[in-house]
Amino acid sequence: LHLIQALVPLLTPRYRVRLYFRNAPDPGWGATLAQAEARVIPQARLWTHLGLAQEMLRRPPDLLFVPAHVLPLVRPRRSLVTVHDLGYRFFPKTHPPAQRAYLALSTRWNARAATRVLADSQATQLALVEAYGAPVGKVTVVHPGYESDLAPVRDPASLAAVRARYELPEAYVLFLGRIQPRKNLARLIEAFGALAGDHPALGLVLAGPPGWDAEVIEAAAARPGLQGRVHLPGYVADEDKAALISGARAFAYPSLYEGFGFPVLEAQACGTPLLASSTSSLPEVAGAGAVLVDPEDAGAIAAGLRRLVEDAALRQALVARGFENVARFSWAQAAEQVAGVMAEMMGEPPDLKRR
Repeated sequence: LHLIQALVPLLTPRYRVRLYFRNAPDPGWGATLAQAEARVIPQARLWTHLGLAQEMLRRPPDLLFVPAHVLPLVRPRRSLVTVHDLGYRFFPKTHPPAQRAYLALSTRWNARAATRVLADSQATQLALVEAYGAPVGKVTVVHPGYESDLAPVRDPASLAAVRARYELPEAYVLFLGRIQPRKNLARLIEAFGALAGDHPALGLVLAGPPGWDAEVIEAAAARPGLQGRVHLPGYVADEDKAALISGARAFAYPSLYEGFGFPVLEAQACGTPLLASSTSSLPEVAGAGAVLVDPEDAGAIAAGLRRLVEDAALRQALVARGFENVARFSWAQAAEQVAGVMAEMMGEPPDLKRR
């Protein structure tokens, strides 16, 4: 949504733009629908390979851009697709078997069939080249932006209100994201247990909706010695996100694999010291604004958390570096890069996006 809202104004001076929807677009699309044609294709199942493919057969555009899914089996001569990550290849047990099979099939198809491919990170670009033999020149790295309206919340009353709403302790380490094995939360709980005794007032908050196999994480949170110390408040409303992140002593994101990792930038934008994995795209995204640890080593995660909790000077330095780092990312910049790739595909100079 954010990418397309930034992209459409760059394209409409030169091209007609059509947006394909399965259902009538909601109000979140706003002014974008005044600049582009909306084509609703009702199709309950297999929307891409039945509904969208039929549309491509009947009325093919000059270029089809798929920002977050898979190319239809029928596609126009020029097609641009985004591959977000290949985590299913590196940690297959953290995905349901059916999902893993679909991701492998669709990603291979995307890499082979698309004219050009966008990757969220250099880590994803490298994985595509190594796993599926995609030519390096076919895959362009375009870093996404983030919710730039996120900012530190310093008002004590606002912070206390959010803690009360979700029944959280005053001091806590925060994870925010889907509760599922790929996020490495069982190991994060184990690491938290290693320092919980030295910090009796500190809690661990795992905030987000439950995902596949969340029961394993819930069981780890209930193990002896941690009762009442690990909190799973569920989904967090958008209006509470900034205060929840800002109120944390530290933000922990030791995910096993990420194609990008939006929560890293959200934590930095809110001025919260960050711990992240030293693997996949996370060092690339976090820059110098994080303590990086081996996600498969609970002891390393525990040591990193201890540094963040106990070293005030380190926390202050990471916050400053985090603010510098998030300035590298924006949806406007991402849209300009995508528009440049589209111009190249249409055989026109990339700077047409700025005319």
